Amino acid sequence: MNTTSATSDTELLRAMRGGAADAFAALYRRHQGPLYRFALLRCGSPGTAADVVQEAFMGLLTERFRFDPLRGQLQAFLFGVARKLILKGEEGRRRHVALPGADAQDDGPEEDPESDLALDEGGPLARLLDNEAAEQVRRALAHLAPHYRDVVILYEMHELSYAEIADICQVDIGTVRSRLSRGRAALAKRLAGWRNAPDLAQA
Repeated sequence: MNTTSATSDTELLRAMRGGAADAFAALYRRHQGPLYRFALLRCGSPGTAADVVQEAFMGLLTERFRFDPLRGQLQAFLFGVARKLILKGEEGRRRHVALPGADAQDDGPEEDPESDLALDEGGPLARLLDNEAAEQVRRALAHLAPHYRDVVILYEMHELSYAEIADICQVDIGTVRSRLSRGRAALAKRLAGWRNAPDLAQA
């Protein structure tokens, strides 16, 4: 079949399930990059991120992870699969002491509500990751509580909607908003010493 960029994910999936190897390859080319970036920022390990991507796509190919196009976009589905695989890998480590300075794990009230950032401006994290502060941003992300990290990466880097993130993280939209606000505020605080940090804090 024609596997150009105009071919929809649903058409490619249908062809893949019919045995078309080029359809699977086209899906992989289309979604591997964003999925790997999400996994890498989420877990911090290139090796683990590559393994997560491979397992997600193999699960899609074998239908261990079955995508229903009526429930949303394939990319969001793959993010959800990757997140679950990462969480599964972290289960054995959850009893360990948190990283020094790791941010609070709950979604309770913030002591300083004025530190919350506006939610409707897009892209400050993506801009930071494109410049010389990229490594500092990655390190700051690694210190966020995982449930904050999920929503910050999905919203800022992949521009998913609140509804899509809520579905991926299995929480309601209000919780997504809260986690995004607090995650961005915590990230801005960690980056306060860098010259680009005001861009994030004022976004």
